[in-house]
Amino acid sequence: MKFMAVPNYTYLKLKMLGPRGVITVGTSFQHAYEYEVECCEHAMMIVASKESVTIREEVIEEVPDLKRSTGSFEPMEGTKEVLIDPNSSKGKVVRIGTTLSSKYESALIDFLHANRDIFA
Repeated sequence: MKFMAVPNYTYLKLKMLGPRGVITVGTSFQHAYEYEVECCEHAMMIVASKESVTIREEVIEEVPDLKRSTGSFEPMEGTKEVLIDPNSSKGKVVRIGTTLSSKYESALIDFLHANRDIFA
């Protein structure tokens, strides 16, 4: 048996051949709108639940190592010491990262020298 149906989205009608003639199934625009809103809300809940699972997995991956001391700071890259005031005999130093490009390193050192009174 063949089931042939013709939907008309403009008039919200579905027509198909039945045993006693054409069967017409219809609805109102109000019902169509309510179903559309319900469908969108359901889709948003599905997306939100998938996003929350992804966020939860990312947070679990980023959990800090509890064995590591929380009071200490250990840089990930190498550091080097730079004198804040090269003319001073006190020898106050600041550590900067070794991964900086030479352009950024010189700009940072110039900034530190220019603002040496702010930095301990």
